[in-house]
Amino acid sequence: MKVLVIGGTGHIGSYLVPRLVLRGYDVQVLARNPRPRYGGADAEQLWSQVEWVIADRVMEEKNGSWGKRMATVDADVVIDLICYTPEQNRLIVENLDGRVRHFIHCGTIWAYGPSTRVPYRENYPRKPVTEYGKLKARIEADLLEKYSREGFPATVIHPGHISGKKWLPIDPQGTRNGVDVYRRLAHQEDVYLPDTGLATLHHVHAEDVAQIFELAILNRKAALGESFSVAAPYAMTLASCCEFVASIFGRKPSLRFVPLQKMVGVLGEEAFAIMKDHVIHSPCVSIEKAQRLLGYQPRYTTEDIYRECIAYLLESGELVV
Repeated sequence: MKVLVIGGTGHIGSYLVPRLVLRGYDVQVLARNPRPRYGGADAEQLWSQVEWVIADRVMEEKNGSWGKRMATVDADVVIDLICYTPEQNRLIVENLDGRVRHFIHCGTIWAYGPSTRVPYRENYPRKPVTEYGKLKARIEADLLEKYSREGFPATVIHPGHISGKKWLPIDPQGTRNGVDVYRRLAHQEDVYLPDTGLATLHHVHAEDVAQIFELAILNRKAALGESFSVAAPYAMTLASCCEFVASIFGRKPSLRFVPLQKMVGVLGEEAFAIMKDHVIHSPCVSIEKAQRLLGYQPRYTTEDIYRECIAYLLESGELVV
């Protein structure tokens, strides 16, 4: 089987492509640079078996050559990891229609909007509030409608907060603000959380995201015309994330709670904007559908993700305690 992975050298692709090669597929990777973001000596032999397609998607979309490239794709399965607008999706779908057995789009749980029922199931109404979430929700709706009306073989995968060894997770304050919060927790210094600290995060390791893409291929019949959430087994509150990270260093967290809007004075505008987005969404998704239909079994909990992240930060010298 021939599989084309568009954007296959990033956080997800670095884990996905080796899995597909091990499965025995003929794997093509379309990317600007023929080099995975992650990989060690054990993966080099697998990456050497990849057929590289060097292309800049955005540039080709602008100059009109992207559609022509997609019209000549020779693959049974196409996985699109870097599509962010309905127009991008329309262009690729119309050129693949009738020519592939399976098209798998990478969405986001931001397409769901803030949690109103938890755990959030894939059949619940979509109420996205960010531009990113709205565009991804529109892509999902377009793909599932095309499957329903015309049989276009689409599947949509919605990951939670993607993390990995070298890709820092959304931190226990709900933002990405370097290593400061980890240092503070390690030294039992004050850590400020918004409101009561009970907003939730729902992480997922990139290896588990790769797992579900592979499972969607293996369980094509069950996956067609469906959307799946992919995340760790459970969400965690900001406070519980702080408690766990502090425990790695044999500490208990010193937590201080302030109203959400006052957190801008603690974090600065950029980090606050990221934190506010996560607090408003407070995601907690169900993975039951993926488990039942595809056999998804997450390898990583949120605790595992933080443990791996901190081990890497200490090893690399980015975090000194």
